[in-house]
Order: sequence, then structure tokens, then C-alpha cells
Amino acid sequence: QVELLDFGGGSVQAGGSLRLSCVLSGYIYSVDCVGWFRQAPGKERKRVATIYTVSGRTYVADSVKGRFTISTDDAKNTVFLLMNSLKPEDTAMYSCAAVDFGRNCPEGFSEYDWWGQGTQVTVSS
Repeated sequence: QVELLDFGGGSVQAGGSLRLSCVLSGYIYSVDCVGWFRQAPGKERKRVATIYTVSGRTYVADSVKGRFTISTDDAKNTVFLLMNSLKPEDTAMYSCAAVDFGRNCPEGFSEYDWWGQGTQVTVSS
């Protein structure tokens, strides 16, 4: 069993930065991939970025490429999402999710095995 705790959201002005954290606990060695997703009010949840915990290979959505960076700490038990040059359209509930080994990095949030509770990011113009 793996548990995820995501935090770090807040309210910032456009152009500002935030760093989200997703702390993994439990049997973290079974985790293959961790992803960050976001859902704005009235819109579907979308994948923002993913990282393979062993290889470090990453994916970043085109909508945030060049502004968002996903990374892990040395112990591989915390996954960060550094968000720079934030825009009002980045406003959403951000959630991390993890998947068991052999599952790669699914595109859909519901395809993951474990989820954080979410952290709100609000960007004002």
C-alpha cells in the first residue's frame, strides 16, 4: 500500500511561482510512475506531468512546457512540480497520483493506483 500527500498550492499573481510536493509513504518501491494532474472548475482533469521513479524520464504537457518542471528528491519519496511564470489559466486543483510497477505512466487519472487529496492553485491576473 502506498499513500500520497500532496501540498504546496496557494494563491499567487500571474508571473509568480509555486512548488508543489507529493510525499510518498508506505511501500514506495512498488511505484513505477508519479504524475501530476489538474482540474479546473467545469473542466475535465488533465495530465500535467509525469516522472518514472527509476529512470527519471519525464513528460510535461505542451500547455505547461518550459514553465513547469517535475522532479524527485534523492530518496525518490517526494515528487515536486515546480511551476514558474504562472498564468490565470493554470488555476486548478492539482493532484498527484502513483502507479504500480509495470503500468508505465497512464494518461488517465483513474488509471493510477494511488492518489493524493489535491491542493488548490489560484493565479490572479
